[in-house]
Amino acid sequence: MTHMKNLKTAEPNRFYKLKLLLIVVITCCSLASAQSWRPVALPFPGKAGTALLRTDGFVMVEDKSSGVWWFLAPDNTGDYSNGIWALAGLPIANYDPEDFASAILPDSRMIVEGGEYNFGVRADTNRGEIFDEKTGLWTEVSPPTGWDKIGGAQSVVLSDGTFMLAECCHHTEEALLDPTTLTWTSTGTGKADSNSEEGWTLLPNGKVLTVDTQNAPHTELYDPGTGKWSLTGDLPFDITNNCGRNIVPEVGPAVLRPNGTVFATGGNEKTAIYTPSTGTWKAGPSFPSGYVVADGPAALLPNGNVLVQASPCFSPPSLFFKFDGTTLTSAPAPPRAPFDKSGQGRMVLLPNGHVLFTDGSSDVEIYIPGGSPKDAWLPTITSYPATVTRGKAYKVKGTQLNGLSQGAAYGDDAQSATNFPLVRFTNNATGHKSYARTKNFSTMGVATGNTIESATFIPSTAMETGASTMVVVANGLASASVSVTVQ
Repeated sequence: MTHMKNLKTAEPNRFYKLKLLLIVVITCCSLASAQSWRPVALPFPGKAGTALLRTDGFVMVEDKSSGVWWFLAPDNTGDYSNGIWALAGLPIANYDPEDFASAILPDSRMIVEGGEYNFGVRADTNRGEIFDEKTGLWTEVSPPTGWDKIGGAQSVVLSDGTFMLAECCHHTEEALLDPTTLTWTSTGTGKADSNSEEGWTLLPNGKVLTVDTQNAPHTELYDPGTGKWSLTGDLPFDITNNCGRNIVPEVGPAVLRPNGTVFATGGNEKTAIYTPSTGTWKAGPSFPSGYVVADGPAALLPNGNVLVQASPCFSPPSLFFKFDGTTLTSAPAPPRAPFDKSGQGRMVLLPNGHVLFTDGSSDVEIYIPGGSPKDAWLPTITSYPATVTRGKAYKVKGTQLNGLSQGAAYGDDAQSATNFPLVRFTNNATGHKSYARTKNFSTMGVATGNTIESATFIPSTAMETGASTMVVVANGLASASVSVTVQ
């Protein structure tokens, strides 16, 4: 009787423990694959605005309250959420822009141009500055001849490495920067409307796509070979929106995806998909009623989905969505989303495949996506030095070193493209990660296929020595590792 009683008591306990174990396993697996947000542990020392990834792996973040820039350095495991903030030099005097053009240049410098606001006052300023991380110094850049405004303009680094800038407000011309003399040359004839409130998307063929805001439903292409604009396919419907105000209509970001199509979000609830090979558009999925991207950020995730922030016109709350090529689905939102409008958000892709997000507060958040990239999307290394000395320059060669897209987008007001290679080392003995500074990219093109590309990299003098592995990273996608010795 005692034996039978013990069996009856033990049986439910055994099944309870088995059930509990199954729940724990399923929960752990779900959490591991689920998307989530993680704050940067140290609050930003101001109001975090536009962020750009440097070629040495540090992230530059503008303080909207002062015009000062700080950089976020990851910890020695490559984790940015446990990183530290440091001052990135002193900007030029009397320049604190908000909503401006920005880019990382092929020589590794960072350029900032214009600003819809200066020190919080509506200005459409024509000032600009360039930052050299080697010296920690900012240098003023004079505007193109005759430009009294740049404002919240759009910009792009063309495939040949040339920085192209728009005038924000009434001109239909653009300008190309000479990085040595910091002077400008006019380009861009034949534009059908002004550049106001438009965004630029770099295509694999080297042309630049824009959605016209004052010529709907037309879209245009800029050809760097001719310096001219021409009409391409019309949208199936108007995706611009002035939100009931007397303003130039707004659109959202347009992101090139790994399959070669462009996902364009609207200032209204609509989206559209562009196929460059045919020059045609088709309707995309719509956001929920009342949610639009009349200014707002998006980022291409390593798994090929697009993360985008939407909100009612110029008002909170914000919701976040993922586009998988066919449908829009809800994504987790950061803690301050109920208080944010989409236009406050900025995104930049990190080398580990995460997305850094700012919203004008001291809370900087990092989105950790699920899923994995396809092997065909990854960079490959074909040539590299087996031994490197800290502080000296070397060349790495391979395919798709610049990635398949610019990565993140906003449109006008903010650009944070990461279509350039980073070189990351991992020390075999410690497991610590560090980045070399890269420059002199053979191309700034995207989705270059089997073409062999190259870049110069300079290992940091602080890098740990000894046996290590090296990868090339573009838009959060890492190549297979190769073995190197750091000395």
